Amino acid sequence: MLHLIYILAFTAIALLAVSNLIRSLVTLSAESQKFYPPHYNGSNQASSASKRTIHPELLDEQGKVIEEPLLMMRSVSVDDARSRLNALYDASPSKTSDPEE
Repeated sequence: MLHLIYILAFTAIALLAVSNLIRSLVTLSAESQKFYPPHYNGSNQASSASKRTIHPELLDEQGKVIEEPLLMMRSVSVDDARSRLNALYDASPSKTSDPEE
């Protein structure tokens, strides 16, 4: 009898968790589709006095907004990554010499 109560309780908790997850995904999807005006300041009114300032790292040399992604990742081989990590480790000032080497 106790096993049945545990199964029902955990089933109810699992259903609540899954329904909450689905509700959150639907809300997130709806929020991502909303359009905010360019001068949106948190209220329903657009204020011309409050201009948005853009961080300097998001601008190119001419002062235009950069449209491409800022983080570019380059794939490296395992051997190359291992040699770089070994070079960093060997250059470390806190490296202690092992007597077995």
